[in-house]
Amino acid sequence: MKKLFALLIALALPITAQAWWNESWTARRAVVVDTTAETGVAPGGAVANVTVPVRLHSGNFDFLGAKLDGSDLRLVAADDLTPLNFHIERFDATEELGVLWVQLPQVAPQMADQKVYLYFGNVSASDAQNAAGSFDASTGAVFHFDAADGVVKDATANGNTAVAPIAIERAGLIGPSARFDGTATLELVPSASLSMDDARGTTIALWVRPDAGVTRGTLYRQGDVRLEIDKGTLMLRTPDTEVVGGAITPDAWQYVVMTARGGQLKFYLDGQQAAAGTATLPLQQAPVVIGEGFAGLIDELEVSTTARSAEWVKLNAAAQGADGRLIRVVEDAGEVAEEGGGSYFGILVGNLTTDAWVVIAILMVMFAIALMVMVAKAQLVARIDSHNRAFLHRFREAGHDFLSIAADRRHGHSSLYRLYAAGVRELSKRTDAGQTQITGASIDAIKAAVDADLVRESHKLNAKMVLLTIAISGGPFLGLLGTVVGVMITFAAIAAAGDVNVNSIAPGIAAALLATVAGLAVAIPALFGYNYLASRIKNISADMQIFVDEFITRIAEVYAS
Repeated sequence: MKKLFALLIALALPITAQAWWNESWTARRAVVVDTTAETGVAPGGAVANVTVPVRLHSGNFDFLGAKLDGSDLRLVAADDLTPLNFHIERFDATEELGVLWVQLPQVAPQMADQKVYLYFGNVSASDAQNAAGSFDASTGAVFHFDAADGVVKDATANGNTAVAPIAIERAGLIGPSARFDGTATLELVPSASLSMDDARGTTIALWVRPDAGVTRGTLYRQGDVRLEIDKGTLMLRTPDTEVVGGAITPDAWQYVVMTARGGQLKFYLDGQQAAAGTATLPLQQAPVVIGEGFAGLIDELEVSTTARSAEWVKLNAAAQGADGRLIRVVEDAGEVAEEGGGSYFGILVGNLTTDAWVVIAILMVMFAIALMVMVAKAQLVARIDSHNRAFLHRFREAGHDFLSIAADRRHGHSSLYRLYAAGVRELSKRTDAGQTQITGASIDAIKAAVDADLVRESHKLNAKMVLLTIAISGGPFLGLLGTVVGVMITFAAIAAAGDVNVNSIAPGIAAALLATVAGLAVAIPALFGYNYLASRIKNISADMQIFVDEFITRIAEVYAS
């Protein structure tokens, strides 16, 4: 049904074909990296080997076209030749939600069309994830907090695993997040990949959402160094000094980054530098404690053994944040593209939810019925009107000898002829009894009989017109129902995915609006058809009433006593 419906409404030009990495894969999407200031996020310079999340949902990805576990997914560089390192944090074909992490070789500034290709649609493909290769050598640990059992694991090759499980919040920022209640903590054993070294540099980056009213708590502690929130303000405490960062807003996600090297310390909030100070981190390889005295959510904790640049921080904030301005997934086709291309309406149809398809199917049936009624009625009224004119001309030409045309059956489709025949039949009942003249009461009886036939003729003319009124009034409401439910499902999916950028919302909302368009497409033709037919039927009804009066007057002139 999807292909049939898309065929009926497809109006846009096909997408231009491009090269294809491997013909064993039947479909792909383009992952666009936008570093323009106008529509994306513009870093101050190029950034190499940055790892970014790619959010997938029903609005930008065909989960039915991929394997259930996502093992056929591949990410290929812009040259369409070089496979990229990536790993999957989440891929749920049932809920149609996914999060991939891919390492981009380089992100250049002021470019709107940087892209990599996401291939899928190969049932024989094996899993090609490479989590360890997804991060550069300076990445000491990355925690997605995606473990259902709460055992937090390091996504890098360094293998930093938590000592004990922690509560996991399923609907976090990007995927699941760690939940802290003010008493629970996440502890990591000492590791060289987590060690602090002021000469080499250290970066601690994490997303934080304190619970409402929470203004205190330690986010990250290693030995005597504490990154914490104190009275709603970000602060780093070392044995020698304190550096104040910026304001932390409760009940809202914020990207907190601390970089330190050579005694210079910087704080970033949501990609922008918030503070700077002088602090020398001690050289240490100590246990790490996360979330001590903190109540709220933490997501995407990353520890690096270097001081990351401002451009790196800005790109990560934009890529991982809820607005998703840096990364978007769009339709793309090439030499092996399905059906040879696509269209805007094809995208909309592909994003329709099941409930929208049910509504549209009902509307298609309503439209078919309304169309059949309009065509049948238009033919009927045209035929009746034509025969009425021909019969009325003969009736008036006959004058007082109007009974001479009673035996002529050429006007069988004329409603006036049928009224005439009913009147002649009633008149014959009286004249056959030997009456040459009839009384006024008999004339009234003849008129009553003809009026009864006039009502029957009116019923025939208006039969099934109610189906058009149902299409006119019910079509838009059914379409609106499909749209409202579709919008609800879209927002529920976006809330579950944690991705609220326009590229994730637009396809689902646009597809949901297609149900309203379908409702209007049923109602508008039905409205025009109903008004046209109602006008024609009204004219025929008026002609019948006038003819009855004219016919009874003719009878009275000839036969009245």
